[in-house]
Amino acid sequence: MSRFVVGLTGGIASGKSEVTRRFEALGVTVADADVAARTVVSKGSPALAMIAERFGPDMLQADGTLDRGRVRAHVFAAVAERKALEAITHPAIRQLLRDQCAQAESPYAIAAIPLLTEAGGRDAYAWLDRILVVDAPEALQLARLMQRDGSDAVLAQQMIDAQASRAQRLALADDVVPNDGHPDALQAQVERLHAIYLQAAAAA
Repeated sequence: MSRFVVGLTGGIASGKSEVTRRFEALGVTVADADVAARTVVSKGSPALAMIAERFGPDMLQADGTLDRGRVRAHVFAAVAERKALEAITHPAIRQLLRDQCAQAESPYAIAAIPLLTEAGGRDAYAWLDRILVVDAPEALQLARLMQRDGSDAVLAQQMIDAQASRAQRLALADDVVPNDGHPDALQAQVERLHAIYLQAAAAA
C-alpha cells in the first residue's frame, strides 16, 4: 500500500509519457488518468449508465459501448453539456486513480493526470502529497505536436490554447522537470526526484 502519492502533469507534448516511463522503469506504480477515463465508461459501468440517462441512449453503440465520436461531437458543441459529462466522469476517474495508488506495492505511487490543472488542481485532488509538472516552452510544444501528429501550426496552437496555460500549471508545482533538451537529460532529474520521493514516502 502506497501512502505517498505524486501527481504528475504537464501540457500537451511536454514529455509526460517519457517521464512516467522512466519512473516505471525504477519500479514505481503509475496510475494513468487517460486509462482510467476509458475504464470508468466501459460497458456495464455506472458512469456509462448515467451518460445514457443524461444524454440519451443514442450515445451508446449497438453493442452497448460508448459511442465516443458522437459524445465528443455533442459535448464540444456546448460548454454546459461538456460540464455535465465531466460531472459524471471526473469523480469516477478520481476515485479509480486513488484506489489504484492506494493499492500500489511500490513505496510511493504516481497519478499521471494530464488535465490536473483544468480538473480543479489540489482542490479536486486533495489526496496528492506532491505535484510534479513536466514543463516545456510553448514553442517546443508546438514543434513537437506538429512533428508527432502531422498537424499544421494553426491546429497545434489551438490544441495548446485549449489547455491551461504554462503559468497556471507551474503555479501548482512542488517539483518541475524541465524537458527542453535531449530525452536522455531526463534520467538524472527523474532519479533525483525518485530519491526525494522515496525518503518522503518512508517518513509518511
